[in-house]
Amino acid sequence: MPPEDQRYAPDSAYAWLRLALALVVGTVACVGTWSVVVVLPSVQAEFGTLRSGASLPYTCAMLGFGFGNIAMGRVADRYGILIPIMLGAVLMGLGYFLAALSGSLWQFAIVHGLLIGIGAGAGFAPLIADLSHWFRKHRGLAVVFGASGSYFAGMFWPQVIIWGVQAHGWRATHIGIGIAVLVVMLPLAFFFRRRPAAATLAAAEASSAGARGDLGLSPNQLQALLAVAGFCCCVAMAMPQVHIVAYCGDLGYGVARGAEMLSLMLGLGVVSRIGSGFVADRIGGAATLVIGSVMQGLALFLYLWFDGLISLFIVTGIFGLFQGGIVPMYAIIIREYLPPKEAGVRIGLVMSATIMGMAFGGYISGVIFDYFASYRMAFLNGLAWNLVNLAVVCWLMLRVRQKPQPA
Repeated sequence: MPPEDQRYAPDSAYAWLRLALALVVGTVACVGTWSVVVVLPSVQAEFGTLRSGASLPYTCAMLGFGFGNIAMGRVADRYGILIPIMLGAVLMGLGYFLAALSGSLWQFAIVHGLLIGIGAGAGFAPLIADLSHWFRKHRGLAVVFGASGSYFAGMFWPQVIIWGVQAHGWRATHIGIGIAVLVVMLPLAFFFRRRPAAATLAAAEASSAGARGDLGLSPNQLQALLAVAGFCCCVAMAMPQVHIVAYCGDLGYGVARGAEMLSLMLGLGVVSRIGSGFVADRIGGAATLVIGSVMQGLALFLYLWFDGLISLFIVTGIFGLFQGGIVPMYAIIIREYLPPKEAGVRIGLVMSATIMGMAFGGYISGVIFDYFASYRMAFLNGLAWNLVNLAVVCWLMLRVRQKPQPA
């Protein structure tokens, strides 16, 4: 192999540097999925709406995020990741400026759906797909690190935003976020100009084709199955992630305590994601996915019984440790069994299903709260969806175990 090829080979020093910078880009881009969660009580008070109405901008952001993962993934498959990162930065910067000027809840929601959400999509599935091409031996670890950008965003941004809202108001805070996105993402985008070598993609295609034949499912069948599983698990996941800030406010602990719990949840979620990468590199993505689904269901069950301040911190920490590694496993399974040249759009499609689950779960939890004036039924709803996810992923794991594994 020529020295130039060795320098940019899978698992090289360049690949690890690319991973580090991708993590920075993902952390900044994914503010688009968390900022609206933190300002939910402020938006509700500003526009005089019910909790379900205040949840609408989050749902729009998630719908845009889902579409952005697919569209940006397709662009990345064809032209590389550089263009999606630049496009995402521009869309988000403009979106946050316009959100700060919103005069109604509908304007605020539409901006989140059409600009902020779509732009944030560049920092998730396309980055994960791109990183999967640059690693072979440590692909599971690389994928979960790439996916951790959304959780690092959940650790970092809520604390910054809650400070900004308290000190300067939510409108000025949105302008500040827009400036930060442009300043960080646009310069870093140019590092990602290089694309994987043709030989690397050809070897990966041969490996995935053999594994897919052993599994006995067509690419579209497997993708549909993963999309169903992803939707269900994230409906369950959305209840604590989207409503924990408002839940703490309703219990009298204050939204600042809720923001701290959200940061704790997502910080431990990063630990969970990294740990799941090590596990997936050893036992496979399907088995790791089953473990995560079981543990997430257990954590949701604990929320039904504990609502004291200390106990909520503990249960929220447990939830973060249990659920953080679930979503990246879908990307790992896709790279194990589906064509690598379609990784961007296929990972984007399944990730969009998980995002639709988050959007639906966040909204329906608000509707259930408005109807029952309590989050207990919302937690039960999440637990039911988690059981459906568990049934699907257990079936997939059993099918994988029944087939010989590729070398």
